[in-house]
Amino acid sequence: MTSVEVRSRDRLLAAATTLFYERGFLATSVKEITQACGFTQGALYNHFPSKDQLLYELVLDIHAELERHTRQARDAAGDDPVDQYAALVAVHVAAHAQFRERSRVGNHEYRYLTSARLEDVLVIRRRLRDQLADVLEAGQQAGVFHLVDGSAATTARAVLDMCGLISEWFRDDGVLTATEMHRRYIELALRMAGGPSTPRKWPVLPEV
Repeated sequence: MTSVEVRSRDRLLAAATTLFYERGFLATSVKEITQACGFTQGALYNHFPSKDQLLYELVLDIHAELERHTRQARDAAGDDPVDQYAALVAVHVAAHAQFRERSRVGNHEYRYLTSARLEDVLVIRRRLRDQLADVLEAGQQAGVFHLVDGSAATTARAVLDMCGLISEWFRDDGVLTATEMHRRYIELALRMAGGPSTPRKWPVLPEV
C-alpha cells in the first residue's frame, strides 16, 4: 500500500468514526463517508469491499489498540496487584476520556458485526475483562483485595462498564479535569475491589 493509499484509508476511517459516533452505523451511508473526505462514492471500495468491512476493521483496531496499551501498562506496573490494577484502570479511563468518538463507536457499533467478525471483537473484549479479573484474583489471594461476592469477573465487568461510560459524559471543559477524573476513577475502582484507598504509586495519566 502506497503512502497516498494509506492516507486515503485513514481519512475514510476517521470520517466513518465521526459519522458513526454522531449518527450510528446503520444511519450512515457510504456516500456520506466519502463526501466527508471529498472523495467519490466509489473511493471507499478501493480500500474496503463493504461498509460492513470498514466497521469491522475500525472496531477491531479500537479494541486491539486498547489491549496493547493495557498489556504495556500492566507490564510496567511491577508485581504489586494494586499497582497493576491502578495502571489498567488508568488506561481504560484515558482511552474513554481522550478518544471519546473511538470509545463510543467501539463500545456500541460492534453489535452490528456478524458471525466471525463479531467473534473476533468479542474475543478481545473477553481478554480485556479477564486481564482485569486476573489482577483482582491475584490481589484477593494476596489479601489486598476483598471482593464483595468473591467474583473477580463480576468486579472486572463492573469496572469496565464504569470506565466505558466516560465517553458518554466527559468533556474537556467540564467540572473535572482529565487528571482529577483519572485519580477519582482509580479510587472508585479500588473501593469496588475492597482494596486500599489509594495505590502505592499513582500511575501517570497514559497517552493512549
